[in-house]
Amino acid sequence: MFKKFITVASSLALSAMCLTGCNQTTTDKEAKKTLDKVTIAEVTHSVFYAPQYAAVTKGFFEEEGIEVDIINTSGADKTMAALISGEAQVGLMGPEASIYVYNQGNENYAVNFAQLTKTDGSFIVAREEMPNFTLEDLKGKDILGGRKGGVPLMTLEYVLKKNGLTIGTNKEAGEVNVRTDVQFGVMAGAFAGGEGDFTTVFEPTGTQMEEEGTGYIVASVGELSREVAGDVPYTAYSTTKEFMADNEDLIQRFTNALYKGQQWCKTASSEEIAQAMQPFFNDLSLNDLISVVDRYKEVDAWCDNPLFTEESLNALVEIMEEAGELDKAPVYNDIVNTDFANKAMENVK
Repeated sequence: MFKKFITVASSLALSAMCLTGCNQTTTDKEAKKTLDKVTIAEVTHSVFYAPQYAAVTKGFFEEEGIEVDIINTSGADKTMAALISGEAQVGLMGPEASIYVYNQGNENYAVNFAQLTKTDGSFIVAREEMPNFTLEDLKGKDILGGRKGGVPLMTLEYVLKKNGLTIGTNKEAGEVNVRTDVQFGVMAGAFAGGEGDFTTVFEPTGTQMEEEGTGYIVASVGELSREVAGDVPYTAYSTTKEFMADNEDLIQRFTNALYKGQQWCKTASSEEIAQAMQPFFNDLSLNDLISVVDRYKEVDAWCDNPLFTEESLNALVEIMEEAGELDKAPVYNDIVNTDFANKAMENVK
């Protein structure tokens, strides 16, 4: 089911130092202390999720008694499937997936408890460098947009419409053909193989494409979307209603660790953040990682706390309604639980 697995396990290493004339004081119980294991299914593997990776490598999850495994599912639909099936205990994805499940009437729907990013993390990529790129350059062109019903596609289309562009297949009339026939996880490869005039990608894929000469970043969708929609809860953590009810302490400790990662990233330099993430992106040089971090800092992509507000949900709902993907707006208090975020912000120093 999963195209790629990334596993990072944080473990406690307890050792006793015995000096001449001293007795061992570490108890067997302390030596065998174990961590609660949590599997996170992430919608894609991206530097866009820097606070999460920092929370792992800086030991914040470990401090909260949690061992984290991260699996990349390559799509919100697959992330939700992993969550509902129990393969993962926590899902990191666009909240639109939880809205779909909620509106389908599933009793054990996903509840969002912590927000990670507050704008679109994708970038528009062209086949050549375009330092003077504007959205007008998309007229009469094909752009690979992602999966129908996914936040990346809906946000891109929202941006285009709000900037006066028409989406359609009549390229002679200047319409933008936003293609949804290429799966999200293979868009970069399809583009490199000749599909489309433009594509959208997350980092570090964009940087890798530039290094390979297969594409060049020309615009940030996040920057463009903030101009017309404000902050949007682009990615958030959720778990099933039943799992949350049975594991409140675990979800609280998870949120505490995430908040520590968010606060650390808020003040850390780009180089420090890049170094913290390097174990997750060992195919990228430190300099490349620093450049990618700079890009996300420039668009203010990361939340500095996990609170998922009703205002941000309303912004997402508007984008979904504009895309024709929403039958009815969800009840905020049903699909969002702010208790864990509020407690983390109150108690974590």
